[in-house]
Amino acid sequence: QVQLVESGGGLVQAGGSLRLSCAASRNIYIKSMAWYRQAPGKQRELVAAITRNGRTNYEDSVKGRFTISADIAENTVYLQMNSLKPEDTAVYYCAVQPMSSTTFAYWGQGTQVTVSS
Repeated sequence: QVQLVESGGGLVQAGGSLRLSCAASRNIYIKSMAWYRQAPGKQRELVAAITRNGRTNYEDSVKGRFTISADIAENTVYLQMNSLKPEDTAVYYCAVQPMSSTTFAYWGQGTQVTVSS
């Protein structure tokens, strides 16, 4: 069983920065990795994703502020979050799509990000 361990969440003032990290517990042949978030009372949404060849995509509200990166060989994904806004407050989850799957098959337990105004 693969576990994804996230770190880096916390409380930050608006305009501040945080860096999230997520590492898999064992080696996976990865197709893509992603970060999702879920705010209270809202559905989980895709924040950013990156493929093994480095192609990225972002949710519109985070473009220009967040950067996803990955070390595929180390089964690790990062999310650099700058210029944070209160509306970024959510639980952030990392997800991994193995090459053998059409979906994100592995999920982390989530890390809380709280942005105060």
